Amino acid sequence: MSKWNAAINLNNGLVVSRLILCDGAMFELQNISKSYGAVQAVTNLDLTIASGKTTVLIGPSGCGKSTILGMMIGLVKPDAGDILFNDTPLSVGKLEQKRQRMGYVIQDGGLFPHLSARRNVTLMAQHLQRNPQETANRIQELCDLTHFPEAALDRVPAQLSGGQYQRVALMRALMLDPDVLLLDEPLGALDPLIRFDLQTELRDIFRSLGKTVIMVTHDIGEASYLGDTIVLLRDGRVVQSGAITDLIDNPFEDFVVRFMRAQRSVPGTPRENSEPRPDE
Repeated sequence: MSKWNAAINLNNGLVVSRLILCDGAMFELQNISKSYGAVQAVTNLDLTIASGKTTVLIGPSGCGKSTILGMMIGLVKPDAGDILFNDTPLSVGKLEQKRQRMGYVIQDGGLFPHLSARRNVTLMAQHLQRNPQETANRIQELCDLTHFPEAALDRVPAQLSGGQYQRVALMRALMLDPDVLLLDEPLGALDPLIRFDLQTELRDIFRSLGKTVIMVTHDIGEASYLGDTIVLLRDGRVVQSGAITDLIDNPFEDFVVRFMRAQRSVPGTPRENSEPRPDE
């Protein structure tokens, strides 16, 4: 049995062990700030990401969601503050090795258009010279996990459906069996029916693997369906975080109420004839 087999086999107890070991924080962002010229993207932000849970970052456009995700994976360097990954500063040691413990799905999937689905998925494993048989076994596992048809592995991205394309992006992120998954609007470009099906599949995958997941979305319905914790952001700061019921029943400020009212997909959210935008 490969190490990848062992990592996701729900019958041998290893996933349960991982959940026990991952109690605590996967990421800690301490007094983080980031600006792009005159634009302040993130301001004095403190945020803790719990291990083994799904945390969803949500808020109006330009609130800093993608910037925060980019800083967690080390693609964006904060101007001030510290980011801890498993209690170790992200800036200390070899960043490349730390990134191998993170799976990242960028907006629109980001597949290489000239490579087949198989080559997209296995690119990093081949770069690291992983055992070819273990890599082949891992592809089989991921096809089963994501319901991706093996017959489509040799197609290039342009020959895939929207749902297949996103499944390949997810398989690539999971290839090295990372400790944490970071997803930036992974379903944003899909039509509603495909998006609905993939939301269900993603939730099943998150629950079965027991991984730490950090996801960015604009859709509060999607956030409430997938997330254990919702982090509502505005102007680069955390307005409120907690379960979806906390945001609905115990809003910290008027912006939370307005943001929730502007969403059509959350049952129980009050609506008025005059529906303000989240950034009014």
